[in-house]
Amino acid sequence: MCGRARCTLSAAQAARAFGFPTATSAGGGGDGGGDAPAVRTLQMDRFRPSYNVTPGASLPVGTLRARAAGGEGGAEEQGPVIQCMKWGLVPSFSSKTDKPDHFRMFNARSESIKEKASFRRLIPKNRCLVAVEGFYEWKKDGSKKQPYYIHFQDERPLVFAALFDTWTNSEGETLHTFTILTTHVSTSLKWLHDRMPVILGDEDSVNAWLNNSSVKLEEITVPYEGTDLVWYPVTTAMGKTSFQGPDCIKEVKIGPSEKPISNFFTKKAAAPVKSEKASGEFAETQAFKTAKEERDNDSGENPSNKTEQHHQASLEKQSASSTVVKNEPVTLDPQVFYKADEGIKKEDGMLPDDPVEERDPFGIKRKIEDAGVEAEMEMGKSGRSPVTPVRKKEKGPKDGQASLFSYFAKK
Repeated sequence: MCGRARCTLSAAQAARAFGFPTATSAGGGGDGGGDAPAVRTLQMDRFRPSYNVTPGASLPVGTLRARAAGGEGGAEEQGPVIQCMKWGLVPSFSSKTDKPDHFRMFNARSESIKEKASFRRLIPKNRCLVAVEGFYEWKKDGSKKQPYYIHFQDERPLVFAALFDTWTNSEGETLHTFTILTTHVSTSLKWLHDRMPVILGDEDSVNAWLNNSSVKLEEITVPYEGTDLVWYPVTTAMGKTSFQGPDCIKEVKIGPSEKPISNFFTKKAAAPVKSEKASGEFAETQAFKTAKEERDNDSGENPSNKTEQHHQASLEKQSASSTVVKNEPVTLDPQVFYKADEGIKKEDGMLPDDPVEERDPFGIKRKIEDAGVEAEMEMGKSGRSPVTPVRKKEKGPKDGQASLFSYFAKK
């Protein structure tokens, strides 16, 4: 596909790119930088040099046109002509009242031009050449599109194969338009796009397309595989058709910050797995390393600290093992934790020194015994049966509910 191009060529430069004679080359000498072509030019006053050419713009086009040979009444012969035409084909059979849509046919697939009436009838006599200094193509990267400028390394013009047609509107105005042929992309540009314009890279291919209709199209409309076709990224402002000037072809740097946001989320999603694995490995390595260092230093340290160091190393090893192996069930003795917790509480003054209170830290058993003695005394005073305990109004439960005293009395 080719939808944007740069063309600031003069008529003489376009003529040399097409292989047409120029005034200097005809006279011999000079580089012809600002000379005039030695061929006819038509409507070149409509051409406006541009760094950002879009369909609908006028460009110098090289073609062969019939002209009279010799004097008046002479036979007509084909001769080279440079004519300014609009990019974007408008078929001659289009309605005269139609509004031209130059974006509809600015490209033509070379593989199917023989099948479509708009192009098939133009192949024998309406072939032409289009010269530009380079063209632009966009690389899709997620939701972003990065433009690239593609050109020859030696800055010579690119010559495209094209077809032209003539259409006349209802007011009698004649419009000359053209379409650029495209083909499948070259090997070196597959990363960028799946299509590219048909580039006629040498004089033989230019002559074969323009002058020799007997050559098979398949032999001409092949992708250009030359290594002198180069490219580089340019500003995304190229997306605006109004953006013009030398800044259009200024190379820009693509940094890491311009990578698609999808890469950011992909890396973030993978990070926890890697982090968890690394954390487990680090914990295991660190624990065993610490234990080894402490064992190595035992001989030079205070003997009273040996037991404590060995115990600490064992705890770190056990902690590391529990960190690495997460899915295996672990059975722990609750008495170990109970005794450890009891010792800590006693050391902090949270438990009394009374052995009874050590066995019954909350005093539940003592309270029950006191309540039973008190109940027996009350029964003795009142002469009631021991089966039915006396309820205390201020401390007992509500009527109709079983009390703790009645439960133990039954027992």
